[in-house]
Amino acid sequence: MKFAKEIRVGNIIMVDGKPFIVLRSDVNGSSRTGFTYKWKMKNLLTNAPLENVFRGDDKFDVVVLDKKPVTYSYFADPLYVFMDEEYNQYEIEEENLGEALNYLKDGMECEAVFYDGKAISVELPITIARQIVYSEPAVKGNTSGNVLKEARIENAIESKQYTVQVPLFVDQGDTIEIDTRTNEYKRVVRN
Repeated sequence: MKFAKEIRVGNIIMVDGKPFIVLRSDVNGSSRTGFTYKWKMKNLLTNAPLENVFRGDDKFDVVVLDKKPVTYSYFADPLYVFMDEEYNQYEIEEENLGEALNYLKDGMECEAVFYDGKAISVELPITIARQIVYSEPAVKGNTSGNVLKEARIENAIESKQYTVQVPLFVDQGDTIEIDTRTNEYKRVVRN
């Protein structure tokens, strides 16, 4: 058990018997009157949002989730199927994948996150390389400052094609590196 004042963003806690991840924490008060913590959280099982205020001396169970390396196999409407090295298959619902859907690709390696023996989501590598499948050509003369344009990247789900802001010199067919935490372009990958 941890006090509310010890809980950090990213911790998974039990609230009313359900696992929640703390997405944002705002602290109010003073040392004389006591601190309150306003947390924005998300239910790990249903993805339902929750905002609540707690006192600094409220206690919570902190949950440590199991993780296992898996690879993306295929889409079996409405579930996404991942497989581990022992050929065990894990089905994860679309709403639990969140932004991972933007980057899924056949055979992609990631980590499945388990709660109570059930796969509830996946964690992507910090950086991934993707090829640009469509990008507008650079406009001549539009080179002052840090000018960006949209580029659509490859992924396994055609309807979920994702666009990333890239510099003007990046062209269709280039492979770029993307930070999956911020969804930002990092660099062009040269062979």
